[in-house]
Amino acid sequence: MSKAPKLVDKVFDQLQERIVSGEFPSGSKLPGEHDLATLLGVSRPVVRDALGRLRDVGLVYSRQGSGTYVRVFDTQKTNLGFSPVKTIADIQRCYEFRLTIEPEAAYFAALRHDAAAMQKMRAALSELRDATRDQTHRSDVDFLFHRSVAEAANNHYYTACLDALRQHIAVGMNLHGLSLMGPLTKLEQVYDEHRGICDAIAAGEAELARDRMREHLEGSRNRLFENKVLDLSR
Repeated sequence: MSKAPKLVDKVFDQLQERIVSGEFPSGSKLPGEHDLATLLGVSRPVVRDALGRLRDVGLVYSRQGSGTYVRVFDTQKTNLGFSPVKTIADIQRCYEFRLTIEPEAAYFAALRHDAAAMQKMRAALSELRDATRDQTHRSDVDFLFHRSVAEAANNHYYTACLDALRQHIAVGMNLHGLSLMGPLTKLEQVYDEHRGICDAIAAGEAELARDRMREHLEGSRNRLFENKVLDLSR
């Protein structure tokens, strides 16, 4: 089995963590590929692939001839802004909030999707399948799948909300991914959950798509917290 994908995953997670923590601030220019490779102790091709993934999830962007920059989220444009994740309780709150919007997005995606939306969703699902076969979890592709569902709903409020939550969701997804390491059955189960959502949307089964998205999010939360949710009333 090739070790390259796992190394790229590790570098992606390290760079994402530095961005989310503010070590690479919003709007700042990232070090060049050579400097990042030296900093992280990997080759430039590995860094290049990791930066490509960061661009895919919208955390960075490239300026031709200038370099790679951390994206600035425009709260004035979207009127959305959320406090950063600081505690375990915040991760649970994020799941709680996602449960109020993503199942409904899946419901409307089943009613409104088009061929382009399904192609994007299936492309993300295919990458999740490949990661599962490599016994790893790709949080970047996981997010792209969920965003593709929101896009398929053809309601920009869903996509704007997920974009605003991207870094918050990433924290939970990364921790959830760590909780899956071990028995392959856990990774396969999570892949099957995503596939089930996609299948229900493609079939136009709106109620089923909603239920499967809710079950997936609740399952992710419960796996992460080992079925011991916190009392958020305190």
